Amino acid sequence: MGDTHGTDGMGGMDGMDSMGGTDDDGRRTGGPDRRTVERLVAAWLTETERYDRAAAREARTGWEHGSLPDRAAQDLATWVTARVTDTAFNEDEGPHVGGAVRITPADKEAVHRWLRARGHEV
Repeated sequence: MGDTHGTDGMGGMDGMDSMGGTDDDGRRTGGPDRRTVERLVAAWLTETERYDRAAAREARTGWEHGSLPDRAAQDLATWVTARVTDTAFNEDEGPHVGGAVRITPADKEAVHRWLRARGHEV
């Protein structure tokens, strides 16, 4: 995480070294997981700023420097779990869950996997 990495325009870092890593099985957690995390962190930070500016500022600072504080990581894990919008139910089987972004159960798992790969308990 040197000064050679720039931001990607969404508050994240563009270098895979900065937030990339491996999961428990040794697989890279960059790529699709990384893109999912960047998309959802942007939405989460926007929502958090509306309710707790100090927490959002702390989380954004950590994100921009390559790691989320533990509290922010837990908040992100809870947020993504609570906001799964694509439940695979049709209108007759269950309620529609609205949200600013589409979040699938696979997206939630990608965020949780990404956080665990960085040492956060989820």
